[in-house]
Amino acid sequence: MYQYTVTQWIFFFYFYCFCGWCFESAYVSLKTRKWTNRGFMRGPFLPLYGSGAIMMLVVSIPVRHNLPLTYLMGCIGATVLEYVTGVTMEALFKVRYWDYSKHKFQFQGHICLSSTLAWGGLTILMTEVVHKPVEQFVLAIPGQILTAATFLLTAVIFADFALSFKAALDLRDILVKLENAKEELARMQKRLDVVIALTTEEMEQKVAEYKEGIQQRKDAITGAITEKKDEFMQLIGEWAEESGGAVQKPDAQRIKEEIHRKLLGRQDELQHRRHELVDSRAKQFRQIFRANPTMVSNTFHEIFEELSRAVGDKDSEE
Repeated sequence: MYQYTVTQWIFFFYFYCFCGWCFESAYVSLKTRKWTNRGFMRGPFLPLYGSGAIMMLVVSIPVRHNLPLTYLMGCIGATVLEYVTGVTMEALFKVRYWDYSKHKFQFQGHICLSSTLAWGGLTILMTEVVHKPVEQFVLAIPGQILTAATFLLTAVIFADFALSFKAALDLRDILVKLENAKEELARMQKRLDVVIALTTEEMEQKVAEYKEGIQQRKDAITGAITEKKDEFMQLIGEWAEESGGAVQKPDAQRIKEEIHRKLLGRQDELQHRRHELVDSRAKQFRQIFRANPTMVSNTFHEIFEELSRAVGDKDSEE
């Protein structure tokens, strides 16, 4: 049985947060051939690994001397932790910091069979190999020194977590604003299409009505005053030119062009605002994208990809 003080448990958590960061950063850096400060936080700590390590120790307590049950408990406990963490972070920040959607036997992209099996193996490795020397090391540290170190680490990690949490919320807010601008642009385009269609239809209807009216007037005048036919026809022609050609059609055309101009102006304004948001925040979110190269957003997929490309362009320019 593990019998530790609260301070020792907290120190173990911080220790494994750091070990997890070392492992993840080294793995991703080698994979991408570029140094990557991996994780949600800016400092060398990955809370998921620390939480996972503590969970492995806790769930293995009842079955510590039974390797098959230890493996099974590790699989279950770590998978539940990974799923809950993934769902919670996506609900808060609208992005996924890891995604198993392309893996076989996955569930909602948050967990997958291969990861679950690996967690079970890591639980055995943790309880039988890794934790024993770590336990000896921590228990050998004098209580006052361990308390002071734990307090200092707590202050640093909480400050780091607060800044990282705020940056993640800022990223979410920018994604929401960009998505709203995108939706307004789509609505604007629909309005523009409708206005153009309606204005064109009205123009055609008025022209048809005008021609019909002219024909009726022509027949009436022709039948009533045959001797004045040439004179009245000339007057009708002049009236048609002045009334139909110079009043109705140009007015409708002018209205259409004015509405078209205003809507296009609003579209340009929205596009400019979107580009400003992306350009102004691309540099700010560089660390988040660098630290989480597999991060995705199902809620704001297109906008997220646009922001991701903007961050990559900023990196290329520098």
